[in-house]
Amino acid sequence: MAEEKLLVKRNGDFHYPIYFEEDFSNLSQVLRDEQMEGRRICVVADSNTAALYGEAVQKELSMAAAEVLMFVFSAGEPNKNLDTVKDLYRFLIQHEIDRTGILAALGGGVTGDLTGFGAATYLRGIDFIQIPTTLLAQVDSSVGGKTGVDFEQYKNMVGAFHQPRLVYMNLSTLKTLPPKEFSCGMGEVIKTGLICDKDFFQYVQNCQPKVSQMDLAVLASMVRRCCTIKAGVVERDPREKGERALLNLGHTIGHAVEKLKDFQLLHGQCVGLGLIAAGYISMQRGLLTVSEYEQVCSCCASYGLPLTVSGLDPEEVLSATKKDKKMERGHIKFIFMDGLGKTFISTDLTDEEMLAGIREICV
Repeated sequence: MAEEKLLVKRNGDFHYPIYFEEDFSNLSQVLRDEQMEGRRICVVADSNTAALYGEAVQKELSMAAAEVLMFVFSAGEPNKNLDTVKDLYRFLIQHEIDRTGILAALGGGVTGDLTGFGAATYLRGIDFIQIPTTLLAQVDSSVGGKTGVDFEQYKNMVGAFHQPRLVYMNLSTLKTLPPKEFSCGMGEVIKTGLICDKDFFQYVQNCQPKVSQMDLAVLASMVRRCCTIKAGVVERDPREKGERALLNLGHTIGHAVEKLKDFQLLHGQCVGLGLIAAGYISMQRGLLTVSEYEQVCSCCASYGLPLTVSGLDPEEVLSATKKDKKMERGHIKFIFMDGLGKTFISTDLTDEEMLAGIREICV
């Protein structure tokens, strides 16, 4: 499948390939193809992913690397913080990794964000590669160069833009994901279609049975389309000065819920809740029909995403949205749906409108 690679490019800034594969057996050849062989590599993985794939990835990378080390941290969003990054720095220093070293993020979004931030800041920046193993990471977080960690429960508050040298997707890893984790990734898939591609959204709606059966051809098509859409946005707006903010559809309220639930809900589940709230707010403005709003809810439900959340005070959720990093001069940059597959950015959302959307998901 190497010939099916997708290039993410921007003149004078970055240019890297995304490989879509069915196993890890081409990893060493990809390193050679991208002229990254003969260097020392530190694989970064959480405790769950290291147990599943660490040995296989180390073995494959060692065929093209001078040495392959493994840094393992405890799994879970609560460990996506500066303390874990400090542990990574110590490990790299103790093993004398210099500026020719490479970090390899093996895992989901937490691992990719943390590893990318470590690579962006260690020795003022070293190369890193993404080896995403979850659906969420493959369709969203491994592409685009956004890196970061949470700070005192504020989501991704500390970070940097640092593009990977390559992204290697072993699509068969999706078959080992627990249903809850797979559903989490579908939150980002649905979001991608709603942003700018009505046909893709409807494809995702209609192919739910095949997706649930883990049909690899359907999964590959779905992942590739998400990457193509995101790559185009990243090429045009690499540092989120304009269009790229559309990728935050569902995230404003979603991040607030994620924080207030103390990360008991997965990121993609919270994005799904955010999509429901954003859809409701858009419907109340007359931008989305009742039927279209119901399609958003039904698609989320069909993939096991929650439509409501309990135990939260809507006023507290509203307050939390105002501490999000997407605030601009005291106003929330909110993403509205203008029908299915079309979105726009606005800063004129009122507290009353926001509360109405929040109340729609809070029970």
